[in-house]
Amino acid sequence: MDAPAPAVRDATVADAAACAAIYAPYVSDTAITFETEPPTPEQMAGRIATALAAHAWVVLEDGGRVVGYAYAGPYKERAAYRWSCEVSVYLEPGRRRRGSGRALYEALFQRLGARGYRTAVAGMTLPNEPSEGLHAALGFEPIGTYRRIGWKHGRWRDVAWAQRSIASGDDPPADPR
Repeated sequence: MDAPAPAVRDATVADAAACAAIYAPYVSDTAITFETEPPTPEQMAGRIATALAAHAWVVLEDGGRVVGYAYAGPYKERAAYRWSCEVSVYLEPGRRRRGSGRALYEALFQRLGARGYRTAVAGMTLPNEPSEGLHAALGFEPIGTYRRIGWKHGRWRDVAWAQRSIASGDDPPADPR
């Protein structure tokens, strides 16, 4: 009998340890994230709960294991930005170029659109060709680069920003739910 295909589902705080384990090497070993200390499972549980309350957090399960996640949070705190959100996706090693990031983001965008969000933005520390490629393939358009904006692993890092529409319309939007 074939194993079930990987599936995306809404995260729960019970996924915190798995998400923290996926994220930790990005923090410790790369400049992809500007965090310098990996969050604990308890801290990750708080992040998941916060994202689920106002935005969304999804995980990819494969063989009963969480192997990736994507989430959204506020783009900025000012009221006029409330229909925009910042998104991120993280996968365990070996998951790139297999459709995992796309599956996570597509599920995330569906949930965000249903909540009333209109625009997603993503920041990518450069260089990061896999992330740049994924975001371009999903319709993100480059909007600019912050030069030498963060210091990590002994040097200054640039961050490229891109955005894509989640929903459209010029009508006065209802507040996101």
